[in-house]
Amino acid sequence: MNSISDTYFSIAGPSEGIYKELGSKFLAFAWPVETEEEAKARIAAVRKEYFDARHHCFAWRLGLTGEPYRLSDDGEPSSTAGRPIHGQLLSRELSDVLVVVVRYFGGVKLGVPGLIRAYKTATQDALDHAQVIEKVAGQHFTIQFGYLQMNDVMKTLKEMGIAPIRQDFDLDCTMEVRVRLSQIEDFRKQLSFCQINLK
Repeated sequence: MNSISDTYFSIAGPSEGIYKELGSKFLAFAWPVETEEEAKARIAAVRKEYFDARHHCFAWRLGLTGEPYRLSDDGEPSSTAGRPIHGQLLSRELSDVLVVVVRYFGGVKLGVPGLIRAYKTATQDALDHAQVIEKVAGQHFTIQFGYLQMNDVMKTLKEMGIAPIRQDFDLDCTMEVRVRLSQIEDFRKQLSFCQINLK
């Protein structure tokens, strides 16, 4: 019995939140993301759409462990924006999530405690509107085997609940699969007669 923990929580789709104080408006946007490139593209799109806002602060976490992660105060005093946003992702144990908070300045400074509260509350509101889902961490493998081994391979995959992502039956058989972390050791053992490469 494998005791590896390979599940974590994320969000099902985009959600939004808002917080207003002393004329300043904080618009929070949360998205599910799976790569740093995807997060960067989302942030760039928000900057473009809300080009007239003073700050576009964000935080994101990726994968089972929440590493890597990034946060940005985008011109706000140090640790008043990115850290409170990131703190909400940590406290809710969410990963594969990006939150961007767009601030429209209202003319009155909120001070450090006010800013921390504003970014935290706007993020809370966006995440309160999100549907939380459980995700399973896994790795992609390519299996290569001969035609005579086809039945054994298919039987093993079926027993383990692994569905092929892609298969190519040419001179040899090649199959791409995604295996959850807690099954990898067993997967390698069961298919030791195949050539297995990490993709």
